Amino acid sequence: MNTRKTLYVKDNDLYIGAFKATELAKKFGTPLYVMDAAYIREVSDAFVAAVNKCGRGAVAFANKAFATVATAKLAAAHGLWFDVVSGGELFMVKRAGADMKKVLFHGNNKTPREIDEALDAGIGFFVIDSLNELELLDKKAGERGVRQDVLVRINPGVSAHTFEAVMTAAPFSKFGFDVHGDAFDVIRDIASRDNLNFRGLHAHIGSQIYEASSYEKAIDITVDLAGRLAEAGIVCDILDMGGGYGIYYTDKDPKFTPSAYAATVENVARRVAEKSAERGLAAPFLIVEPGRSIVGEAGVTLYTVGAIKDFPGVKKYVAVDGGMFDNPRYALYESEYSAVIAGKASEPASEVVTVAGKCCESGDLIGKDMPLQHAETGDILAVFSTGAYNYSMASNYNLNAIPPVVLVDGDRADYIVKAQTYDDLLRNNTVPEWLN
Repeated sequence: MNTRKTLYVKDNDLYIGAFKATELAKKFGTPLYVMDAAYIREVSDAFVAAVNKCGRGAVAFANKAFATVATAKLAAAHGLWFDVVSGGELFMVKRAGADMKKVLFHGNNKTPREIDEALDAGIGFFVIDSLNELELLDKKAGERGVRQDVLVRINPGVSAHTFEAVMTAAPFSKFGFDVHGDAFDVIRDIASRDNLNFRGLHAHIGSQIYEASSYEKAIDITVDLAGRLAEAGIVCDILDMGGGYGIYYTDKDPKFTPSAYAATVENVARRVAEKSAERGLAAPFLIVEPGRSIVGEAGVTLYTVGAIKDFPGVKKYVAVDGGMFDNPRYALYESEYSAVIAGKASEPASEVVTVAGKCCESGDLIGKDMPLQHAETGDILAVFSTGAYNYSMASNYNLNAIPPVVLVDGDRADYIVKAQTYDDLLRNNTVPEWLN
């Protein structure tokens, strides 16, 4: 548990903001996603201050980590731009009142509809990721009589030390143009077009990364390409170095603070400035795109313990009223979490258990070999660092309802995503007349 002012234990109870976790569970029910507004603000402010300290730049929140209208409003109020990867995410940030000129549209296969929607919304930047997109965007921008600003996503070929499914810059990745292959020629082509305005480069090497050396290698390679472009008369004013900063999940991981995240961004900015100077380039406008590191530790999921099955000397299952429908990350990646019994939080972990979900899948686990206080049916289990890629990847598998989301802000707590009903689960079902 990575404690802070708004996540702490007092008199054996876990608190989130001013609320006992058990009180939140009683009021809003379980399973329940709880997000800590104060922590989101604090990390956002630390990132923005770090970029501003180092010169020109912006922090774009990677919406794929956690996309709701309320948190988008919160992010915008604290100076964040937005990284979107779908028409739905674009629609959401527009609904939140975001400045469209501060939106970057990513994705390796943007659909014609999404390109239309983004052009019509007047977004700031497309991040071009394929030749298909290049041709389609050029055509559609020309039809509208606009000259669209673009970045080009490159693959620097840096293999970050993280889970294979979240590496995005390894050789033969589906993302970006090969910096050692076709990237230069693609950018030269873009720079010659009337409907596209080449502004800079984007590189993102993966997620849940702790090693500074991976970022340094990617920066060096990206700046070197900017230098080669400059020699060809092509100005690269923007460098977007993505995100992927690791967070705390278990005691195997470093315990981060907002100031530690800020230091990471300062190191990125410093390296970019130094390498640019070495290449005789002006310091670029630097964009970073944190997602998980802004909302990951802000989230806690609350469950109610149900069935308990003990196989002495072999395994003990503690089943909860959630599972892979609200957190598929164990099933996908065997991701690890830490947890406590919310009403026994001061007590030492007395057993090691497998926390099981309620879905009809043997692989439906929140985690295995998790240290935990003695659990009893009816206890509230709090699982930490669930703010990123839990709600955003949730489903209605087994026709379970996606849990609601409650935002805690000091002594205030309210829904930002309401609970689904059974009617909601069937809302889009229809029966053809010939079946009646």
